[in-house]
This record gives sequence, structure tokens and C-alpha cells, in this order.
Amino acid sequence: QVQLVESGGGLVQAGGSLRLSCAASGRALGSYNMGWFRQAPGLEREFVAAIRWSGSNTNYVDSVKGRFTISRDNAKNTVYLQMNSLKPEDTAVYYCAAAPAGGVVPWRNAYHVWGQGTQVTVSS
Repeated sequence: QVQLVESGGGLVQAGGSLRLSCAASGRALGSYNMGWFRQAPGLEREFVAAIRWSGSNTNYVDSVKGRFTISRDNAKNTVYLQMNSLKPEDTAVYYCAAAPAGGVVPWRNAYHVWGQGTQVTVSS
């Protein structure tokens, strides 16, 4: 069983950048597809990005395409979300999640292990 811990969140001005990290323990991340989701106050948890276990393909929600990049370093057992050109609408708690290896999909129920989340706040 894998455990996930997110870090790297914080307060940033609109137009700025943050890099989130998701560190795994208990099992190598190479066994899993990985995703990032976010949840703003009063809203449902939303898919942001996903990456295949091998890093061979990725998937993004339209609102972050061209601004966010998901990547992974299986040797370091870590997944990243580089967030550039941040907007106030990106403000949310960001969660990383692990799914059994397969296709990269946006569905929440495909991801069986979740981290605690890290807060990202973008000011205007």
C-alpha cells in the first residue's frame, strides 16, 4: 500500500508560479498512474492532470492546458505539478492520487489512494 504526501502549496500573486510535489512511501510509484485533483470551497473535487506510470502520456483539464505540467520521477518516487501563470480561479486544495496502472483518466473513482492535500491560494 502506498502513502502520499503533498507539499509546495502556498500563497502566490496572480501570474506567479508554484511547483507541487507528491512524495510516496510504502511502495514504488512506478506501479501506479498518478493524478492531481483540486477542490475549491463550495465546489466538487475537480480533475486537473494525470500521468501514466511510465510517463509516456498525460492528460489535462482544458482550463490548465498550456499553464500546468505534470511530471514524475520514479527513481525519486515523486510526482510534480508545475503551475505557471496562476489565476485566482486556481485557488483550491490540491490533492495527488494514485491509480492502478492503465490509461490516464479523469474519473475520481479510478484513483484509490489519496494524499492529505496542500493549499494553493492565488491573490489578485
